[in-house]
Amino acid sequence: MIGENLVWGDTMNEAKDWKDYELIDCSNGEKLERWGKYVLLRPDPQIIWDHGNLEKKYHGKIDAIYHRSPSGGGFWENLNDLPTEWNISYKDLVFHIKQMGFKHTGLFPEQAVNWNFMMEKIKNAKRPIKVLNLFAYTGGASVACLKAGASVVHVDSSKGMVEWCKENVKMNHLEDRPIRYLVDDVLKFVEREIRRGNVYDAIIMDPPSYGKGAHKEVWNIEKDLTHLVSLCTQILSENPLFFLINSYTTGLSAMTLYNVLEVTMKNYTGKISYGEVGLPIKNSNLILPCGIYGRWESDE
Repeated sequence: MIGENLVWGDTMNEAKDWKDYELIDCSNGEKLERWGKYVLLRPDPQIIWDHGNLEKKYHGKIDAIYHRSPSGGGFWENLNDLPTEWNISYKDLVFHIKQMGFKHTGLFPEQAVNWNFMMEKIKNAKRPIKVLNLFAYTGGASVACLKAGASVVHVDSSKGMVEWCKENVKMNHLEDRPIRYLVDDVLKFVEREIRRGNVYDAIIMDPPSYGKGAHKEVWNIEKDLTHLVSLCTQILSENPLFFLINSYTTGLSAMTLYNVLEVTMKNYTGKISYGEVGLPIKNSNLILPCGIYGRWESDE
C-alpha cells in the first residue's frame, strides 16, 4: 500500500475511564493518587503549580510517601499497613501493583488511552492480528492486545519486567492465548526478525530516553529512534493495522514522533495522529500531562 498519510494533531487525550485508580490532587511537584484502596504520594516534575502542601492537607489519609534522596533515587515510607503487592482493574483488565524503586508502581494509568485505541483497532479488524510490543515493560499493552484477540510477542531487556508481564497475563486468565516472551535487546531482536522474515500487523514501542540492553547495549532515543522505527517497517505485514510510539522523554515533542512516522511510514496509506496523554485531576478542570504519543493507523 503506497500513498499519503493524513495528519491528525491532538492536544490532550485523558484516561477518564478508571474506577480503581484516581488522581486526587497535585501540587508543588507531588501527586496524590488512589491505587485501589491505597493512597500514595509521589513526586512528579510536571506539577509546578501550588495547591497547598499535600502531606499536610491530607494528613492521616495517605498510606505511603515516596521520598527522593539528595544522592539520587529515593525510598518509600509506608505510613499504614500496605501489602507488598495488590491488584487493580481497568474495565475487564487486571494489573499487578508493587512499590518499586524510583517511585514507580509497575503501571502507567494514562496508558489506558492507548489500550483503548489498540483494543478497538484489533477487535474491529475481524482478522488475526500479530502484535510486536517493544520496550514492553510489565505488559499493560500486551495484556490489552491479548484480551482483544491478538497474538503478541513481548520484548524487554529486563528479566524482572518480563516475569511481571507473565504475572499480569496469568491474572487475566490469558496464559493459554498466543504470547511469546523475550528478554532481549530491542534493536538486535528486530534485526534478527528481518533476517528470519517474520512480520507483524501491529507494532508498539515505549522507548526510554537512555538505557542498556540485555547485554549492556546502549540506547539513546535521540540517536536511535528513527533507525529502530525504520527497521521495524521492514517487519510490517503487507496489510499493517497500526504503529504506535509512546514516550516519556523530557523535551521531546509529540510533533517529533509525528515526523519520525511521516518519514518512515511514507509507503503506507493511513492516518498519523499525535499528542499528549494525561490524567484528569479530581474535582478540578486540571489535567496532568504524562507523556506523548505518535501513531500511524490504517483506514481499516
